[in-house]
Amino acid sequence: MLIPFQDLPANSRLWIYQSDRKFAEEELVKLQEQLESFLKEWTAHGASLNAGYEVKYDRFIVIGLDQSASAASGCSIDTQVRFIQQLEKDFEVQLLDKMNVTYIQNDRVHFKPLADFKKMAKEGAVGKKTIVFNNLVNTKEEYLEFWEVPAIESWHNRFFK
Repeated sequence: MLIPFQDLPANSRLWIYQSDRKFAEEELVKLQEQLESFLKEWTAHGASLNAGYEVKYDRFIVIGLDQSASAASGCSIDTQVRFIQQLEKDFEVQLLDKMNVTYIQNDRVHFKPLADFKKMAKEGAVGKKTIVFNNLVNTKEEYLEFWEVPAIESWHNRFFK
């Protein structure tokens, strides 16, 4: 069942998929339609899942699941991954590649391969205070508090030693 993202409890399980580019305005409309359609029908062992989503910075797909009624199963997570893979094809974007970093610099969101970001850190082009997106957060509460953080406060800190 689709519920508004803001209504999900703080302990809701979260998945974040970052795109290698921004979605265009007309793409966002179609993306939201597809997300809503998927989440309305998403189930685990026949039970409806209470899930919501948001699209941040026209680039991140954030799916949240209230597991208090029904938890995600292996099969339901596989179904979600297949849905995301279909989105990759439909929009010609990368959403599942975890070897990239998205960060904010000069009030703009930037996307770089991990190796490039590491090199930029070494050269001082990005610093410990550069805001990065920590897509490893697991709950809505972590997402709200620790998703956009200075690099030194995330797993990215290893590049600044």
